[in-house]
Amino acid sequence: MSARDPAIPWRVTPDGLLVAMRLTPRGGKDVLGSVETLSDGRAVLTAKVRAVPADGEANQALVKLVAKALGVAASRVLITQGATSRTKMVQVEGDGAVLERSILAAIGR
Repeated sequence: MSARDPAIPWRVTPDGLLVAMRLTPRGGKDVLGSVETLSDGRAVLTAKVRAVPADGEANQALVKLVAKALGVAASRVLITQGATSRTKMVQVEGDGAVLERSILAAIGR
């Protein structure tokens, strides 16, 4: 799978993996979803968390979810854009190629 494919919502960076995500708080369960295309044509990886979108709880839940799914410490997952938006950019620090394989496995690809 090519990271340059516009249908792929992540790209390998020198520091790890940068992922475009769409978060649904109060989603009933904590789970990574699938790759979807927004109305503006951007691809995002969807995620649902049980936490509410208050006091950063949903963002913290997203960080923990991504860390667990990719097998990294939560301290290596940072929301770099969109802290108050449903669409976010999430940086995962580590070996980008390994993280890309982990994310593919986590979403069943």
